[in-house]
Amino acid sequence: MIDGIVAGRLHTDAEQRVDKFGKAFTVVKMKASTGEGEGVLVNVIAFDAACQDGLRRLREGDAVALAGALTPRVWTDKQGNARPALDMVAHRALVTESLLESNPAQD
Repeated sequence: MIDGIVAGRLHTDAEQRVDKFGKAFTVVKMKASTGEGEGVLVNVIAFDAACQDGLRRLREGDAVALAGALTPRVWTDKQGNARPALDMVAHRALVTESLLESNPAQD
């Protein structure tokens, strides 16, 4: 596991879920650009309440930087090509104040 900050744009809207013990968590996918112009898919899960709130205020396409624990992965696309991906347990969501003000929290 690697601690890091990843910046990019949300690829999906955030979705709040509840585990079997009743604890809420939020999942979202984001796309981070690489130096070669390719995108890396980041599968994000957040347990921290403030981080969840920030993510739920954002919409697909919004810019965000996330800090947390990263695990590198590889997935295979429909053409059989191996693609890089990251799994992240986000601890903090860094967003601009204007995005937070324009997007109320979704429950």
